[in-house]
Amino acid sequence: MRKLTLILTVMIGMFAHANRSEILLEKNWKFTKGDPQGAESPSFNDKSWELVTIPHDWSIYGPFSRDNDLQNVAVTQNFETAASVKTGRTGGLPYVGTGWYRTSIDVPAHQKATLIFDGAMSEAKVYVNGQEACFWPFGYNSFHVDITPFLNTNGVSNVVAVRLENRPQSSRWYPGAGLYRNVRLVTTNDIHVPVWGTQITTPHVSSDFASVCLKTNILNAGSKKLRLVTNIKDHSGNVVASQDNTHQLNHGKPFEQNFIVDQPMLWSPEMPNLYLAETNIYDGDELVDTYTTRFGIRTIEVIAHKGFFLNGKNRKFQGVCNHHDLGPLGAAINVAALRRQLTMLKEMGCDAIRTAHNMPAPELVELCDEMGFMMMVEPFDEWEIAKCDNGYHRYFNEWAERDMINMLHQYRNNACVVMWSVGNEVPTQCSAEGYKVASFLQDICHREDPTRPVTCGMDQVSCVLGNGFAAMLDVPGFNYRVHRYEEAFNALPQGIVLGSETSSTVSSRGVYKFPVVKQANGMYDDNQSSSYDLEYCSWSNVPDEDFALADDHQWTMGQFVWTGFDYLGEPSPYDTDAWPSHSSYFGIIDLASLPKDRYYLYRSLWNKDVNTLHILPHWTFPGREGEVTPVFVYTSYPSAELFINGKSYGKQRKLTADEAKAIEHTDSLALQRRYRLMWMDAVYQPGEVKVVAYHQDGTVAEEKIVRTAGQPARIQMVADRTGLTADGKDLSYVTVSVVDKDGNLCPDDNRNIKFKVKGAGKFRAAANGDPTNLQLFHEPQMKAFSGQLTAIVQTSQTPGSIVLEASAPGLKKEQIILNSK
Repeated sequence: MRKLTLILTVMIGMFAHANRSEILLEKNWKFTKGDPQGAESPSFNDKSWELVTIPHDWSIYGPFSRDNDLQNVAVTQNFETAASVKTGRTGGLPYVGTGWYRTSIDVPAHQKATLIFDGAMSEAKVYVNGQEACFWPFGYNSFHVDITPFLNTNGVSNVVAVRLENRPQSSRWYPGAGLYRNVRLVTTNDIHVPVWGTQITTPHVSSDFASVCLKTNILNAGSKKLRLVTNIKDHSGNVVASQDNTHQLNHGKPFEQNFIVDQPMLWSPEMPNLYLAETNIYDGDELVDTYTTRFGIRTIEVIAHKGFFLNGKNRKFQGVCNHHDLGPLGAAINVAALRRQLTMLKEMGCDAIRTAHNMPAPELVELCDEMGFMMMVEPFDEWEIAKCDNGYHRYFNEWAERDMINMLHQYRNNACVVMWSVGNEVPTQCSAEGYKVASFLQDICHREDPTRPVTCGMDQVSCVLGNGFAAMLDVPGFNYRVHRYEEAFNALPQGIVLGSETSSTVSSRGVYKFPVVKQANGMYDDNQSSSYDLEYCSWSNVPDEDFALADDHQWTMGQFVWTGFDYLGEPSPYDTDAWPSHSSYFGIIDLASLPKDRYYLYRSLWNKDVNTLHILPHWTFPGREGEVTPVFVYTSYPSAELFINGKSYGKQRKLTADEAKAIEHTDSLALQRRYRLMWMDAVYQPGEVKVVAYHQDGTVAEEKIVRTAGQPARIQMVADRTGLTADGKDLSYVTVSVVDKDGNLCPDDNRNIKFKVKGAGKFRAAANGDPTNLQLFHEPQMKAFSGQLTAIVQTSQTPGSIVLEASAPGLKKEQIILNSK
């Protein structure tokens, strides 16, 4: 096994408050690969190690290799019965190995000190001044450790060292490696609120008023009488409720305060209103701690036969599942990258995120609170029965409750979290005793947070309907198996069904295969999938089936599509000895954060605030002249007419459910005709495709034109944001396209494009969305894929202009100017 090692050195200076300080430990970490003996010792010589900034993913820098974590397995949840070689299953990147981090910290005398790790991949051992302070095996969970007993008392800086180890065959997708999430140092007085030490509930919510209950845990207070002064503030900073209470703490129970907020501003995806509870804790006249809790006021209900209700209104989840990696940035968390993802999903009409299949980064949950996304937070991909040889099953029995409690305490005050999921497609679901494990985990959720329902993503329908597993969950969640939803609804007592994971349609952006047919496991010599959005895996389906279930049955709660974004690893259907495929094809948006055609299909149905009119395919197919080349239109309008070089191919409208059902025996795409406009007889001739869309009353609503591209002439660059923050972290995603002289995309151009960055920033990464491309993301060059790629620029901490220059053989150099303030 390869071994990796990392170290960190950070000096802590001034503290913001006398009673509490929280400092992000980012700079001056050191990193080395390997497992050197004695690396936990304060006297260890780490001068030769690499200086890095946290968050840091050591494996994203490659190189890619077929042999990295090569797995010979049978994926039983995909109904495989014989083992086969899975290439690229974990992204083909070198995440396996051991690593160390070290740092120096200074802590003021007589203060308590706690380290919080938002995530450390994985099997973390934390040492302080050479002594082991903590072991936490699960790489996705946040954890904290009181390091006070290990601190030096002689004024000498304290050395923190962290050892991490990733074992082979420990994951089914790319997990990343290292301290890939943030690390914080919290210092407090002896009497203080512990990490995640408050719980806020809203027992009553109406338009007139909301009752708010705040429970505050306080450590080291004994039986003292303490005074808590709490102000609740709205988003403008106005105090809307306050309490000043003095109580004696009894038997370690939390300090309870109750409030009334008049005319509350409710949280919803459309209006994500938030409040702050600011609590000052006094021991006599001394202010000993200050603690702030952000929360929202809203109600959630699950009603049999009716579905999910938010603030008293029935709604169906328009959600996606996402893995945790950020494409070319790897697993290292970055707020700008997360915001970019959520912005694209918001514009698509998505309103919910499932954190598949692990605890999320706290920054993601905070952004979902602020931007308005409901969340299903999920901790585990396996319980006590293995999916991976070295997976979490090794720790489940000992650690599951501790991991659950951390997750629940960390996120139970976030308004965006509306449901907990206790697992994903766990083999335990088919065990005769499996319901007991599910009940154990659900009971932990109910105990620690009685306000939210609990589900589990189940894929073995016959098992869970027959053995009681599905019946004991608050919400039965099914992964795929759409043809069995109605059976499950009729068999189960809950009276509702959730699409906890849906679709898994596969496509490669800008790639179209002929003839156009709906099929499972379509595979081609170029290891790509067709963007006509009719291809799927043997165990999955195309999107229209999930749309119809949501439209036709009130008892369905909506869906979480697999996936919002492509991710590293799991390259189905090219996962069995099909290297160089090493990233997914499932995403609605590709690995380069470029939308696939499917994005506009979902937007046409989910986003009611914008009109959608999208044509596919592109219209540049040299050699296909005179051949049938179907044209699809994804639109929010009810009908449209297709013209090719001025010739009308007729007007089409979306069918009703009854109309589609009437022709399903003679038309294999009958269901698709409810949601897509399709001209299956269109014939390719170079020139112009025009679509005219119509309102319900027959009047012209909008026109769109796609033209055949000429010879590549220039590079076009468009930034998602040109105004950036000079914090050394902010990112601009620049879409780079090869176009002809008239600005038409050249979809067959795959030339290599090189980048230079000048000024107050640096080149961060590039990606093109091609699951077979093995170019390293961090190098300042990338081939175009279907004529496009994305270059990512990162700011420095110095304000100023940033110039990104792109060049390629045969094309004029192009540049774009960004401003960082």
